[in-house]
Amino acid sequence: METWLAFVTELGFPVVITFYLLHRIENKLDVLNESIRVLPHEIREKEA
Repeated sequence: METWLAFVTELGFPVVITFYLLHRIENKLDVLNESIRVLPHEIREKEA
């Protein structure tokens, strides 16, 4: 908790919130990228 408080005082509230949201969305973006990568293969399987 002290680390977050230090970030807030040094960087400012909007910057800390931005970093927090980017960190949370990172995993969802990884899943989305994997889905997009696999999509052509899945489409080819359904057509066959």
